[in-house]
Amino acid sequence: MHQKSRIAVLSRDRDLHYHVALHLESKGFQAVSLPEPSQVLGFVYADPPDVIVIDLSSADCEFYQVLRDLKQDSYFSVIPVIGLMSESSVEATQWDQFPIDDFVSHPVNHRELYTRILLSLQRIRRIFDNNPLTKLPGNTSIQLAIEQALGKPMAVCYIDINHFKPYNDTFGFSRGDEVLRMVGRIMMNTVKESREGGFVGHVGGDDFVFIVPMAEAETLCRAIIANFGVIASDLFDEEEKATGYYLARDRKGKLQKVPLLGISIAVVPTDNPLMQHAGKVAEVAADLKKVAKKSKESCYVIDRRRTTEAGDCMADPGEEADPGSCEK
Repeated sequence: MHQKSRIAVLSRDRDLHYHVALHLESKGFQAVSLPEPSQVLGFVYADPPDVIVIDLSSADCEFYQVLRDLKQDSYFSVIPVIGLMSESSVEATQWDQFPIDDFVSHPVNHRELYTRILLSLQRIRRIFDNNPLTKLPGNTSIQLAIEQALGKPMAVCYIDINHFKPYNDTFGFSRGDEVLRMVGRIMMNTVKESREGGFVGHVGGDDFVFIVPMAEAETLCRAIIANFGVIASDLFDEEEKATGYYLARDRKGKLQKVPLLGISIAVVPTDNPLMQHAGKVAEVAADLKKVAKKSKESCYVIDRRRTTEAGDCMADPGEEADPGSCEK
């Protein structure tokens, strides 16, 4: 199960990089060398590795700061970090100052390092439910995050990719997987750059969730839609972009016009007294997405209805929940 795991090696010692990478790659891992601290955060934010091996055998303040920054970030603190430490420093180490998950003595015993990496991967798979494709938190974490948001001025925003299945069937699973990773990165980076920050998760397939303060929700929906539009346009040629569709065969072999990819976002405020549990939030979001999908372009819809009658809290699926909220 570890054949595709990516291991980031952080050290200024290029000789160490060479030998560690050689050994890890011989075991089926993909090793990525990051000799400069300035490279690390950008690399991790763009495409998080499965495990980080960081050289703490020298008093390199920049790498220590990178370690602290990663572990203080709610998105990336779950990535296992294995420190390489000199034997003489281990007993004297104040572990509360070193937020690592495991360590291996330096000079490196490669067999021990390999075993520690395997154990770290197994542990993270047991403890966390992160989606293996996007590395974003999965359903257990999503439900917990929604429950924590209930009663607060927050918004649970469900993203669905419009026309994803025919795209996946026509262009193949590898292209489809790249679209899913792309949406995950766009969502994560947009939410992360917001003033308040928030939570992002991957329900599964082409369904995603982000949770942010309600005051930020519309701005972030617009930004995600805009960013998706820019990047998704590269997936199609000029003629397809001009016409707004591509030709593909259905299951009966008949050519059909398939609309280009877009996204629908259902925004559910969690300070609504009717939102008593995560299941209700998901139910409301499902109806809002039906409204959003009536638009021919990427769109977000916000549920602004607040009433004491549970049957009235939903927007009618035939009309917009808020006339001004559908971004076209």
